[in-house]
Amino acid sequence: MEEIKTSLDLSNNERMNQNKICVIVPTYNNHKTLKRVLDSVLLYTANIIVVNDGSTDETSRILEDYQQLAQIHFPKNSGKGMALRKGFKEAIRLGYDYAITIDSDGQHFASDIPNFVSELSNDSPLLLIGSRNMMQEGVPKKSSFGNKFSNFWFWFETGTRLEDTQSGFRLYPLKHIPKNYFTNKFEFEIEVIVRSAWKGIQVKNIPIKVLYDPTERVSHFRPFQDFTRISVLNTALVFVALFYIKPRDIFNKLKKKGIRKFFLENILESNDSNTTKSLSIALGVFIGISPFWGLQTVIVLALAVLFKLNKVISFTFSNISFPPLIPFIIYGSLKIGSNFIQSSKPLLFDSSMTFSDIQVNINQYLVGSFILAALMAILFGLSGYLLLTIFSTFRNKK
Repeated sequence: MEEIKTSLDLSNNERMNQNKICVIVPTYNNHKTLKRVLDSVLLYTANIIVVNDGSTDETSRILEDYQQLAQIHFPKNSGKGMALRKGFKEAIRLGYDYAITIDSDGQHFASDIPNFVSELSNDSPLLLIGSRNMMQEGVPKKSSFGNKFSNFWFWFETGTRLEDTQSGFRLYPLKHIPKNYFTNKFEFEIEVIVRSAWKGIQVKNIPIKVLYDPTERVSHFRPFQDFTRISVLNTALVFVALFYIKPRDIFNKLKKKGIRKFFLENILESNDSNTTKSLSIALGVFIGISPFWGLQTVIVLALAVLFKLNKVISFTFSNISFPPLIPFIIYGSLKIGSNFIQSSKPLLFDSSMTFSDIQVNINQYLVGSFILAALMAILFGLSGYLLLTIFSTFRNKK
């Protein structure tokens, strides 16, 4: 049995070398488990980079027995994110294409390393996150809640659903992930996967084993401080996703496919029901005409997510207020609003109309724009439903 095990270990080591994979072990005051973690990883590869993040326990002494490993020592604690960032740079300098990160607190099993390697392919860059069974006995409730919280925001920001976004057992494609970052501590592991997904890197889970031993495991997560930092980061990421990433992706799809193909694939032939599509059209038109100046994109995407509508359709129709139509929308809003709110100065729709004229009649405009938005939303929504139904009937007959 020992001969077979050795043969398998050599095979795994060869695969690690062929794929230019190293293992990064960030550690901070985990002297109880560090030796066991390093010895278990050495069964699969000697390509290990240890990042000692300013430990004040016996870590430095333990690492004296592992002089064959690449080591980075911080004079003081800088945070897990900074330790990983430094480890990535060192891995790239040493010529590695991939880095597997494993926590030094003993919760991960090095025997899962081959599973990460076997998932690799040459098709596209891949970032793997080990998925823990958060329902098993011994998992802290705060970890389970934090993971669900993180999973939701990752889905909101990227459109990708994962079962575990907080596990530190991961495989990173070093040449494809972002080069510069804004965070240094625990929140870094959120930033890197969100921004990697925005770059088009596939982020997926693979199952891993996990051990939570309260007698050995030391957690450095500070509930209030770190949760606050994570919340601030997610707020910024949501802002970027709604104002830039999602509109960018939609425009890129439109540019790549062309208007006709984009319309067919994303509107007529999407898997959503005709009701969902027509409601998405109505939402987009309503937000596009309503006076949410500069906020149409963030509002329509947020509401589309909230009500589980088609984000692409809603965003597309929210652009109904494009320049040639803006004067007509403003005038229509003012005319409708004048039926409900009287103004001392009537507005004439000709070349003499100025912005100051609109300011005098601002109440008319605000009231009228919401009414116009509602009417147009109903009109476009019903028309869309009728046309989609006709299209579906015609397609079913073919």
